[in-house]
Amino acid sequence: MNKAFVKESSSSDGDDDDLDAAAPAIPAGAKNYITPAGYKRLKDELLSLIDVERPEVVRLVSWAASNGDRSENGDYIYGKRRLREIDRRIRFLTKRLDIAEVVDASKQENRDQVFFGATIDYATKDGTEHQIMIVGIDEVDLEHNRVSWISPIARALVKSRIGDVVPLQTPAGVEQIEILDVIYPDADGTIH
Repeated sequence: MNKAFVKESSSSDGDDDDLDAAAPAIPAGAKNYITPAGYKRLKDELLSLIDVERPEVVRLVSWAASNGDRSENGDYIYGKRRLREIDRRIRFLTKRLDIAEVVDASKQENRDQVFFGATIDYATKDGTEHQIMIVGIDEVDLEHNRVSWISPIARALVKSRIGDVVPLQTPAGVEQIEILDVIYPDADGTIH
């Protein structure tokens, strides 16, 4: 077997490992909890990659390959690289969606207690108020105050109730935070 072929094959396997290592890890034995909106976003991305983006790149690569010498053909080289990235993302999304467990927070009965999918208003010791929403690992968006259910703050808040003061371990030490409000989405997904 040609050594170049073997080397190329093993390096592409390493790319998958790199992607998996960069992806947020699901704790051993835990389920991949996700909100209905998060599941829909991942599913929509997967379908877009399969139905739109990948076919476009395949057409580009076919056209570029038909132009002759592939060793210096930028469209061909870029297209093949982009195709590998798309295929890697498709595999990742497929795996994540297969193990996803959708949790509809609008059906939560204990609405004064913090669980997955809740939006929590809390205050720190200095009186500063904050708001976060506890979401799945694949939905984290710190710019929009969405934190993973495995994050330290989410773990500190889970099962607490309005009015509770809970300890939060921070790099600066333990900080006491007070739960001001717990909000769950309505059946249509809106939060009041």
